[in-house]
This record gives sequence, C-alpha cells and structure tokens, in this order.
Amino acid sequence: MTSLISEGVEVSVETFYQPDYSNPLQSEFMFAYRITIENHNSFPVKLHRRHWNIFDSNGSYREVEGEGVVGVQPILQPAEKYQYVSGCNLRTEMGKMHGTYQMEDLSSKKILEVNIPEFEMIVPFKNN
Repeated sequence: MTSLISEGVEVSVETFYQPDYSNPLQSEFMFAYRITIENHNSFPVKLHRRHWNIFDSNGSYREVEGEGVVGVQPILQPAEKYQYVSGCNLRTEMGKMHGTYQMEDLSSKKILEVNIPEFEMIVPFKNN
C-alpha cells in the first residue's frame, strides 16, 4: 500500500491483478485498485473531480478525467474515511498511475488539489 497526505487529505492505494479479467495472449491485463481517502482537516471536504495519468511499460500514456469517483462525489466530515474500488486495463504486464482529486473545503468554499500517490500495477509473476 502507498499513501500520501496533501491539503490535509490522506489518499492510500492498494492494487490487485485480476487474472480472470485478463488475457495475456491478447495483451490485456486488468488491475483493480482500492482507494481510501481520509479527511485529516477540521472542516468537511467534497470530492468534485478526478484526473489520472496512466503509464504502460510499452511507453504509452493516457489521461482520464471526470466528475467524482465511481459515480459519486463523496463528502467527508473531519476524521471520516471514504473507500472505493475501481480498475485499470493495461496492454503490458506492468504500469503505473498517479493523479489528483479536485476537492472543496465546504466551510470556506476554497478548491483544494489533493495528490494521489503514484502506484505500480505489476502482474505477480513479474515480481520474481
């Protein structure tokens, strides 16, 4: 697991290779990731948008941007956690992602840019 705190918000990531949804012969490798977001601030925050940078080990790069996460824009009270699971498909056995969440301090209406730590996605047999 990898974690990072920025703007008083901690983002932690765990990754899981999904062999049942992958097809190595067709260069299709599916990964799931579990994100935990924890508000360490004294004020509530709302997650508005996400922005991902996705790198495949073949040198390809793509960006994904959109509203909320898995269809919701969660509000986290002080000391509250929110967790969700999503996925990413790669064309190779290894890759990495990082990004940002656009969040709002609901008490001051200030927009916060919360960093998502870089994490790797590696097919388990590649780790040997």
